[in-house]
Amino acid sequence: MKITGYRILTTQHEWHRPVGDVNGVSEGTRTALHALVLTTDEGVEGIGLSASSLADVDRVFPAVDGEDPRSVTGLYDRMLAFAFKTGHNGLVFAAIGAIDQALWDLKAKAAGEPLWRLLGGRSRFVPGYASGLEFGLTDDELHDLYAAFADAGFSQAKIKGGRNVADDIRRLRIAQDVMRRNSADPALMFDANESWHRSQAVRHIRRIEAAVDLTWVEEPLRRWDAAGLADVRRSVDAGVATGENLTGLEQYRPLLAADAVDVVQFNGSWGITHALRVSTIAHAQDLPVSPVGLTSVTAAAATAMPNHLTSEVQDLGQPLGVTLDQRIEDGGIVLGDEPGAGIVLDEALILGLTPAAGWTRASGPHVRPARAGLRLVPEDSAPAVVETLEARR
Repeated sequence: MKITGYRILTTQHEWHRPVGDVNGVSEGTRTALHALVLTTDEGVEGIGLSASSLADVDRVFPAVDGEDPRSVTGLYDRMLAFAFKTGHNGLVFAAIGAIDQALWDLKAKAAGEPLWRLLGGRSRFVPGYASGLEFGLTDDELHDLYAAFADAGFSQAKIKGGRNVADDIRRLRIAQDVMRRNSADPALMFDANESWHRSQAVRHIRRIEAAVDLTWVEEPLRRWDAAGLADVRRSVDAGVATGENLTGLEQYRPLLAADAVDVVQFNGSWGITHALRVSTIAHAQDLPVSPVGLTSVTAAAATAMPNHLTSEVQDLGQPLGVTLDQRIEDGGIVLGDEPGAGIVLDEALILGLTPAAGWTRASGPHVRPARAGLRLVPEDSAPAVVETLEARR
């Protein structure tokens, strides 16, 4: 079997709500999802999914063109080598991750096995937590969203926030009350999405901890701030979780060396091989891992990780024109038996979609706000200062 080419399709996820975090909220209720399809000389195709743009696939595709797709890890390292001079960060890493997913899909299809079984998983169930990207929702909408997650068996929840302490506490309590349907002591996580500086993070987290019991706080500081994350970790009771925006094993090294993280995360869009390798280096230090983002594609890998803790589940639905051989129930993801990764595309439906604005609005959430990390006090204590600064721009 030889790789002969690829095509890229862009579909959408219909969330039925605006989604986002402290950095910003989506325009409308749909966001783009990209699918890469690898073709072979035997007519079998492999599929990879990515929430990130695949504009840089051309840069690394020559590394796999004409190769046997079953040589997955060797081809993964060959793609990294192709990006050696300019580096494999950003969209290059997204391209490598999508191709890597498609390679694993092809390998499992060639073996006639579901990917989770090929990777050595013993159970098809992947435990998860509810994470609705709910920053733009009202309290009532947040309640209803997490009630739907609770109906699907979830007893763990993550809330986005980081600007207004009173809002954060109130919304955490709403999620806590809903999740008590399934657990007397539900796990609560809080995600600041890199919006704080060090002392601000400690003060904000301590105020939250005085009101609710936090399991972990996610990305309190910038992703590379190993010393700062270690300081936060020593200063609060909650664990520190980070890693979803790191693009390569080398970026985890300073965090692990500084003892700066309790829960090691990785982005679901970055591929299966990256996920497995992050799990291994974390396991060597007795640390758990928790996938973030497009976890439906890394769920198969999670079944083979001895240190998998829980996977983020952002929605109960599936992307438009995409059928995944998995179910969300009992508070997690239940994988099916179809050979490969279990991804089927309705390309006619996808090609007929009208583009959605999604993340394209200038205010984010993929754009870092001007005052992120530059607030001396929580915004609920100094709204006039924030308004004055914005008015002067």
